[in-house]
Amino acid sequence: MFGYHNKILRVDLTTRKVSVQELDDGLIKKYLGGAGLCARILYDETGPDIDPLGVENVLVAFTGPFTDTRVPSTSRHHIMACSPLTGVLGESSVGGSWGVHFKRTGHDGLVITGKSVSPVYIWIHDDGVEIRDAELVWGKDSVDSAEWLKSETHPKATVATIGPAGERLVRFASISHVGEKIRSAGRTGMGAVMGSKNLKAIVAFGTKTLAQADPDALWADLKQVIPHITKVTKAFGKFGTSGGVDNYERIGNFPIKNWSGSRWEGAQKISGAAMHDTVLSGRTACLKCPIACGRQIKITAGKWGPLDGEGPEYETVGTMGGECLVDDLEAICKANDLCNRYGLDTMSTGATIAFAMELYERGILSKEDTDGLELTWGNGEVLVELVERIALRKGIGRLMGEGSLKMAQKIGKNAIEYTITVKGLEPSAHDPRRFWSQALSYATAARGACHNASWGHAYELALSMEEIGIPQPFESYQAEGLAEFVATMQDYQSVNDALIICRFVQVGKAVTATNLVNWINMITGQGMDLAEFMKIGERIFTLKRLYNTRLGISRKDDTLPPRFMTLNRKDPELTNQLPPIGRLLGDYYEYRNWSEEGYPLFTKLSELGLEK
Repeated sequence: MFGYHNKILRVDLTTRKVSVQELDDGLIKKYLGGAGLCARILYDETGPDIDPLGVENVLVAFTGPFTDTRVPSTSRHHIMACSPLTGVLGESSVGGSWGVHFKRTGHDGLVITGKSVSPVYIWIHDDGVEIRDAELVWGKDSVDSAEWLKSETHPKATVATIGPAGERLVRFASISHVGEKIRSAGRTGMGAVMGSKNLKAIVAFGTKTLAQADPDALWADLKQVIPHITKVTKAFGKFGTSGGVDNYERIGNFPIKNWSGSRWEGAQKISGAAMHDTVLSGRTACLKCPIACGRQIKITAGKWGPLDGEGPEYETVGTMGGECLVDDLEAICKANDLCNRYGLDTMSTGATIAFAMELYERGILSKEDTDGLELTWGNGEVLVELVERIALRKGIGRLMGEGSLKMAQKIGKNAIEYTITVKGLEPSAHDPRRFWSQALSYATAARGACHNASWGHAYELALSMEEIGIPQPFESYQAEGLAEFVATMQDYQSVNDALIICRFVQVGKAVTATNLVNWINMITGQGMDLAEFMKIGERIFTLKRLYNTRLGISRKDDTLPPRFMTLNRKDPELTNQLPPIGRLLGDYYEYRNWSEEGYPLFTKLSELGLEK
């Protein structure tokens, strides 16, 4: 099949054995790549008694058929393992350039098993694969590590590395991908999985190319689409993803004070517009992306300077700013930079700090518990200090590094009432009381409260896609038809994560499902139709569910934290309403052909080719 090397690179860190497995065309047709092939391998090679930080966990990374083609915004790869934070399926999709360089080495996917007895890194290049000693960079941050690793390998390589947080097994440690710019694989603790294996980094650089079925037709089609992408995403380029902060705060979608607040004037001080007018020094983009939503920020002096690096995006501003009531943009920039360097997921970090601030306000945590720190709302200095303590597992950071749910369970004293998680994962910065599609998707998504599982808020707010049955934006606060809408969006985003392509090309109908199907066929020569395209998405989503049900996930876990079900946001200008999660779940299970307990039924598995 065109567009693939048909090769999976396997590295066993225990035996230091490197091998190459042929990638079967049958698996490609069923799962495409990315999240699909990650999920299949993770399901096949791990069992129900897995310890996420044990030697038996498997770390899987896959590119897709769009990787290293002219299709824009596709320099991504998907990473999957059992999550140290949640104990169920963990995954992260990350941009930058690592996926392109890895695919150019002649491989489609990477499977890492076992555990090294000492710190190592993997160097993947045109001429082979090497497992090398990493003692000299163990303990160093991601930026310093990447600089040294490039000097030892290739100056144009991209380095996927953990920082001190991953080495210390912080359960929401991320993997920083350092090429010309930094992009992080956050969420669900994939960095801790690397740390548990004594794997400091995976360095990739290659020059191999792939044939495509009809590259001329592909380029002719893309030349019509790329200018439209640039046009409709102009605001992303100018203000970044945090350009939406002001509007989201206005309509009740922005997280405030650990999700307990209604309105907050401080949002204007940390918005994309505020960043543009103050600390922004330039735009950054993933490889071959015309959108350039990344922020380059520069702080020359003051409490948080000098600082010159990647700026925070919307989710970071929401969790570290809104949830903690920190309106000091420079402090948020510093905290974000530390997360990139130490290797921390900014969302879980900000949410866990907000949770600790509420416990401090309520007297559940005292100054004695917090090493003398005053965890008061809006304290930018404490925000920055706690990021460092979490990453280094220092003082109160030892407990906070477990994530807010495990932290609450260890504290007791009714702390569980104030932790905001789904299946152990802290939410993205989108309120399910404003967008019920996110309420239902948070509850049912494989990794927990993830806005990208459905991206439903965008399709409630403005977007539509007629060819997959969404001719207009879905009406907010409407239970009727919501289950079908959410399931459709989850399936659609699942197949996007298999290709792999960025969500932002969906803005303004720049790239539609029809475009994606046509491009798959032009690249691979498959002859796929739209129905099979959507079925692949449903197959991937269902397989992730099967993985989780094997680990004990059922209806009892498909729920929201009490605050999202009982505390409404009140303001004359807000329309937020509490989601009827019980009814929504019933409708969803029926539409999905799952049992009342949330298990996919055999008839559905047979329909999707998953009966075995």
